[in-house]
Amino acid sequence: MNDLSREERWQSERNFFDSNAAVTSRKLAPTDPLAVARYGASRPRRRFNKEFRFRVLADLRGKKVLDVGCGEGSNSILLTKLGAAVTGIDISAESIKVAEKRAQLDGVHSTIHFLCAPVEIADLAPQSFDMIWGDAILHHLIAELDMVMSRLVSWAKPGALMLFAEPVNLNHTLRRVRFMVPVKTDATPDERPLEVQEIKIIRRHLHDVKIRHFALLGRLDRFILPNHNYERSALPRRALSNAIASVDYCLLSLPWVKNLGGTAVIYGHTQRSPGPPSGGSPQ
Repeated sequence: MNDLSREERWQSERNFFDSNAAVTSRKLAPTDPLAVARYGASRPRRRFNKEFRFRVLADLRGKKVLDVGCGEGSNSILLTKLGAAVTGIDISAESIKVAEKRAQLDGVHSTIHFLCAPVEIADLAPQSFDMIWGDAILHHLIAELDMVMSRLVSWAKPGALMLFAEPVNLNHTLRRVRFMVPVKTDATPDERPLEVQEIKIIRRHLHDVKIRHFALLGRLDRFILPNHNYERSALPRRALSNAIASVDYCLLSLPWVKNLGGTAVIYGHTQRSPGPPSGGSPQ
């Protein structure tokens, strides 16, 4: 990770995601109803990363959700369509503009609010959210992860569910090999997968952390599903993706294999006051 100052890091992130948003804004469309049906199913499948996350979230109706690093708003809008009142926050002004356009296209602008600010200095009311969702955001905030987690916990209600999907590198051998092989990725200069020390930081802030690993053979999906679009791919391609996900789920359930996964869903609750916990169970 480059040794960037906070302001340099923020500007790097803004430039990167503003550029991506400029491309996206030219081809916006309403959220695919097949995606809404997939993630809004009564029991989403455990073997797919994002379906697993919605299985953990369970019933979103009436829940206040903070989408951290909401980007161009696709997750915020999906969460809203499934019943949540969503606040999305992101550092990229252009991404926020795209997110607001998406909300208008999907007719959910009245139940969703977007805020452009770095998480480190954002002004949100304490104990406001039933759930906090982050999709590939914490690995951009490693330099200040402990402080960021403290702020997220302060915005969450007692017993709130916090759920993140992140790239991870938890295997020492793979980590050494990765550093030896010059692989070009479309990434900002300061980001890297979460490692063991970052998982320890997250555990300090959430009292019942669980981790589900994904993306062993599932890395092949990029070659199987055109534009990573499962819902609109041909049946044989979806069948192959299903089979790979099933094999991955079994393999990554084994203690000696699970740390080979390239991504992980990390979730747990803030300390709760007496009463039922927020969120559901992936079982």
